[in-house]
Amino acid sequence: MTKPFLFIPSTKDFIQTNTTVREGETRLGQQVKDYSNQGGCKYVILGIEESVGPRLNLGLHGAEKGFSAFLPRFLNMQSNRFLVGKDILIAGTVQVSTSLPNEHPTVEELDEIVSETLQPFLSQGMIPVVIGGGHNNALPIIRAIHKSSESSLGIINMDPHGDCRATELRHSGNSFSFGLEEKIIHYYSVIGLHPQYNNSFILNFLNRKDCGYSLFDDYLLGKRDLLTDVYSEKSHLESLGNYGIELDMDAITGMPSSAFTPSGFSLNDARMFVKTLANSANCTYLHLPEGAPSSEHENKIVGKALAYLVWDFIYEHQRSNP
Repeated sequence: MTKPFLFIPSTKDFIQTNTTVREGETRLGQQVKDYSNQGGCKYVILGIEESVGPRLNLGLHGAEKGFSAFLPRFLNMQSNRFLVGKDILIAGTVQVSTSLPNEHPTVEELDEIVSETLQPFLSQGMIPVVIGGGHNNALPIIRAIHKSSESSLGIINMDPHGDCRATELRHSGNSFSFGLEEKIIHYYSVIGLHPQYNNSFILNFLNRKDCGYSLFDDYLLGKRDLLTDVYSEKSHLESLGNYGIELDMDAITGMPSSAFTPSGFSLNDARMFVKTLANSANCTYLHLPEGAPSSEHENKIVGKALAYLVWDFIYEHQRSNP
């Protein structure tokens, strides 16, 4: 029986194809390792190329293109005294099987392969960075880390949406309601919630589960300060144990994504969010879903934004864990 999703390991040729070599310079792509050469790696980058979850949540397609937009932009960043890249593994990608063109794979099937794919890297102590696909993939990431560590996680999410919809059907809008119900998340916080796009069920669920959240509108009016809130949440998360960083690309103004917004945080705000939270020994992963480019111009925007965010995460995490 053919599986609806496949993990395609990276190769040296795959990385070289996405790296442009320039005389007198060293690019990250010349330093990172492929799937066959995992020794000494501390960070593992996994791409997920699907939009099954977002489409089931009535979002746009295109999230399957986020990782391919990211990879060449990241690999062609400079390897220098700030970030060398020798302890970074490009694992490969999870993709929809091309042998099932007329069937509709489920998010539950995707959940299974994402968790299975991450498990061997977690067992080696690697820190995952997961890029592309829908926000549905937060749940299998958290499940995999919970299984590996035998402990629950705190989660902080920069997102216009709480993603705590009802759990009757798996899609990109209910990873965190599932995680809280399964008790693999012990605390959940959303930074920059848009009240215009969260239904009563989500808001009531957040209150019932004692989740933290701030409204994006309060930052517009100066009622809250983003940096202050991020530091406050970081302190609280650290006091509870380990935590993961979720950044839905929908949160960034004008970013081509599954739920595009003209009103949101700047990319620099998002970078500050990641940099601040990554600088902690308690930080266990970064997830960057929902980037959905639909043209070459959008490919450059999404790809370079993701590359900056991944660079920020690894750089800051290395500083906190020398």
